Amino acid sequence: MDRHRLSVPANGVVSVADAARAMVALHATDPATVYLSAWARTGCAAADLEEALYESRRLVRALGMRRTMWVVPAAHLPVVQRACTDDVARRLRRQLERDLERLGGIANAGPWLRDVGESVVAALAARGGAAGAELSADEPRLRTQLVYAADKSYGGPQNITSRVLMLLSAEGLIVRGRPRGGWTSGTFTYHPAREWLDGAADAGAAGSGAGKDGPDADADPDAARAELARRWLWTFGPAPVSDLQWWGGWTKTQTKAALASLPVTEADLDGQPGVMLADDDDPGDGPADGPAPVAALLPALDPTPMGWQERAWFLGPHAPVLFDRTGNIGPTVWWAGQVIGGWAQRSSGEIVFRLLEDAGSDAVAAVEAEAAKLESWLGPLRVTPRFRAPLERELSA
Repeated sequence: MDRHRLSVPANGVVSVADAARAMVALHATDPATVYLSAWARTGCAAADLEEALYESRRLVRALGMRRTMWVVPAAHLPVVQRACTDDVARRLRRQLERDLERLGGIANAGPWLRDVGESVVAALAARGGAAGAELSADEPRLRTQLVYAADKSYGGPQNITSRVLMLLSAEGLIVRGRPRGGWTSGTFTYHPAREWLDGAADAGAAGSGAGKDGPDADADPDAARAELARRWLWTFGPAPVSDLQWWGGWTKTQTKAALASLPVTEADLDGQPGVMLADDDDPGDGPADGPAPVAALLPALDPTPMGWQERAWFLGPHAPVLFDRTGNIGPTVWWAGQVIGGWAQRSSGEIVFRLLEDAGSDAVAAVEAEAAKLESWLGPLRVTPRFRAPLERELSA
């Protein structure tokens, strides 16, 4: 588990930026996941992650692989943008234009939406930073309502504010800053990307294109996908090619082209074909690895279990109680590179867990110690996963 920073490093110190780089990126759809994932790998205080996100800005929130929210090293943001997010942005724009015409009655929605976006970016530049409600006051067209699923109980009118802000974020024009509230809040302030990334400690190394209207506008997407594939293989390889395609949200053609640009070699994954970097003499946490016994309590949507689509080799038969119905994993207990159970936080603050297999007394003692450390670290905070798995629901009751 060394490459996933889930075992004690030789020097005993791993920064949150190092942990994010080691994992390529940290999953951030659920805001709490980032903090819990960082703690599991570094033992850091929440303030350490906030310093990296909002002060030194070595890390930045961004849409990326599979249209998912990630926390990405600032120096690595241009690769993610060109390799994944540009395609995401084009899809988001087409979908919103279609809905504006079909549900909003706005003819020729393309120019209308571009004008709204330019107005929002200008308003944000004037303010320096603002939340969606403040930007809606500056640009009233953000309050345009579209009625979704009118014949369903869950349907109804919604402002386009969040969709426009997500689109502008995907296009690299704005970035998410501090949340409005604690670190479990999902409501953020937004900032102009150029100014925010210019203030990053790693801005020079990032080649962030901060002097342009987004990160590295001239970078080659094929080269970016190859670089992202290389980083993924270093962390998650050896693995099936289909896992890389799923993780990146790429087409088969894009995945094949990315691998063709790299020095890779075939790998035998217990009879299943896989791929690994040719110069990787000591593959990390892929199926062929045999990690030392280490206990870890990973949060829902942690990047380790979400790094592969094929998970049977470390998950065993436990998927039904650890995943929700749409494929989101809940909190997991790990021992020696295998998922052996799940955990939850009760309303009292107590961290409870259940082992789903007999891993021995050493494992039980190690997991108990991790649970006690996490309970102390959280203190008065209460964390409920955004996507709840059956075992987490049962344990937290």
